[in-house]
Amino acid sequence: MSEKQTALVTGASSGIGLELTRTLLARGYQVVANSRTLTRAGTLTASDRLALVDGDIAEQETAQKVVDTAVQRFGGVDLLVNNAGIFLAKPFTDYTIQDVDRLIRTNLVGFFFVTQYAAQQMRKQHEGHIVTITTTLANQPVAGVSASMALLTKGGLNAVTKALAIEYAGEGIRVNAVAPGNIDTPLHKNDDYDFLSAMHPIARMGQASEIVDAILYLHAATFVTGEVLSVDGGAHAGKW
Repeated sequence: MSEKQTALVTGASSGIGLELTRTLLARGYQVVANSRTLTRAGTLTASDRLALVDGDIAEQETAQKVVDTAVQRFGGVDLLVNNAGIFLAKPFTDYTIQDVDRLIRTNLVGFFFVTQYAAQQMRKQHEGHIVTITTTLANQPVAGVSASMALLTKGGLNAVTKALAIEYAGEGIRVNAVAPGNIDTPLHKNDDYDFLSAMHPIARMGQASEIVDAILYLHAATFVTGEVLSVDGGAHAGKW
């Protein structure tokens, strides 16, 4: 890939998004990074190749600013990684409308606006790549982890990945997803690592760098589109 590639990364202040942003910068990319409180988090420092955009990606104005910043600062958008997301696990009958609203806003609306604006720019360029982070549980739910409404949104992202891959294949735009298992990030800092590790046939937590590897593979693999790539220690393969 060219050293002049420009990437947009949402949910960039920690975990997978932070690892991805740092890796892209190390590889010569220009990056526009976003999260709600990115500047205050202090994990990234703006530079001539890194623009920081604070704000809720579910807000249309924030999404527009992320894409506009890429075009104005760096001349276009080559890669969008929809990493921002939340996961609320609870029994189905315990979900509240507030829970559902949070899931829809962050996981779906947060995908919708920025992907729409990025796709508009990519169509002008006649090329581009969109990658969305979902979850292996959307295709392979497991007993003991009740998360139906979270999976409703994440499964929808898998579906729209395939739909957009078909819609844009003739315009030079590829659309893929990565479906992680349990990854060792601050999201799980208070969770039972032994339990989470046991959810994978390869009985350990994944690393953020392994999700980054999958994103970079998909970006380099120009004959791959509509793929939901499981990076989950084999959990998607079935019961074990």
